[in-house]
Amino acid sequence: MKELQWMLNASVFCLLGISTTLSYSADTLAHIKSTQSITIAHREKSLPFSYLSENQKPVGYAVDICLKIVDAVKKELKLPQLNVNYLLVNPSTRMSAIVDGKADIECGSTTNNAERRKQVAFTIPYFFATARMLVRTDSGIKNWTDLKDKKVVTTKGTTSVKLLNDRDKVRALDLKLLEANDHDASFRMVESFSADAFVMDDVLLYGLRANTKDPGKFAIVGDGLSTEPYALMVRKDDSAFKALADKEIARMMNDGEFIKLYDKWFRSPISPNGANLNMPMGFLLRDTVRFPSDKVAD
Repeated sequence: MKELQWMLNASVFCLLGISTTLSYSADTLAHIKSTQSITIAHREKSLPFSYLSENQKPVGYAVDICLKIVDAVKKELKLPQLNVNYLLVNPSTRMSAIVDGKADIECGSTTNNAERRKQVAFTIPYFFATARMLVRTDSGIKNWTDLKDKKVVTTKGTTSVKLLNDRDKVRALDLKLLEANDHDASFRMVESFSADAFVMDDVLLYGLRANTKDPGKFAIVGDGLSTEPYALMVRKDDSAFKALADKEIARMMNDGEFIKLYDKWFRSPISPNGANLNMPMGFLLRDTVRFPSDKVAD
């Protein structure tokens, strides 16, 4: 009988321990207040969103937004000082960093989609990437119908391959689809006239163009084939922390601060090479700035 009672007590203790852990991990603000620290997950080379500067400090468009949220947290919790810790993540580890409580918010270049929302939550989007194409300015290519019988390259293993095949079937363009091992190789094929167009997320194309010797020789053209909303990742079912983050992003959008931040990273020279992406704000992001919302189309 005593043994049975001991087992029951142990079971109750374990259940209470699990419950406490779940509650604790889901209450980000309480955790931040008790430790007086917040942990930001960041990327190493996701320029201009989240990358390491020359002195190995996390910088970027998404990092700047996260630091504004840190200021909002300090104000909300009435903390004169708040230690900011950084955790380097990659595409394979970024979600587990949030789910397992290793980081409080992820500031990288992560797409908000239905599959990921099963494990994490997302803030109001801060960027919308869309698949377009980079061409030589003298190519005469303006949109997808101009690709008929052309050589089109994309990077191996990316979603652009399927997008191109689907567009080819619908439009009967008779594309000659080529695949390169990485983005730099794909760009060089257009540069060397081995391909007529390079299809990829527009922000990557703008970055490649900005870092070439003569950006004026290339243009990013074509209607968007797909849309990927980038947003900050936070823990699922933690409505208080997400609401605070969303409120701060909405404030930045309403106050005009967000547009200034966008211009800083997309329309001005940035480190490490002083390149200027010269990328105008897309209409979806402009609409989000006017009417901030975390709702996205999957």
